[in-house]
Amino acid sequence: MAGDHRGARAPGAGQRAVRAAAHPDAHIFTSLPRPGTVRAARLLAEIGDCRSRFPDPESLAGLAGVAPVTRRSGTRIAHGFRWAVNRQLRDAVCDFAADSRHASPWAAGIYDDARARGKDHPLAVRITARAWTYVIWRCWHGGTAYDPAKHNALQRVPGQQRAAEADSPVSQEDR
Repeated sequence: MAGDHRGARAPGAGQRAVRAAAHPDAHIFTSLPRPGTVRAARLLAEIGDCRSRFPDPESLAGLAGVAPVTRRSGTRIAHGFRWAVNRQLRDAVCDFAADSRHASPWAAGIYDDARARGKDHPLAVRITARAWTYVIWRCWHGGTAYDPAKHNALQRVPGQQRAAEADSPVSQEDR
């Protein structure tokens, strides 16, 4: 049968994972906590390899729909759900973030903190995903694999700086 396309199917998840493994940026996405081959391939496919598409981490978070929309009118400020997004990218990033909290204490802390503030599960996952977009963007733009030891060390630096400033006898006004 010349016109029968029943045997020709689009590449499945397994084939996409094999193709993604050969990509130059594959090591970045497979180094993340609990990415799995399919999830890493999905993240890579949705984010792509055009670095100029996302000049800063906020643009990645915005297109992924994990950054809230701020609406202002006079003195009223409201934050809401972002609807105009790349839904496949949001699904990929949120799927990764939801599962990463089981392997990363840092991600679990962000998720648990959001839940403690009264956020529901989907919002807590988006908050975690937003934090991950900054990490992923930095690794992606630097071309370096995710290293939890470096990441955990960087998370301690701001806390140490705040503690040092609090212990300092010089006040902020004197600086």
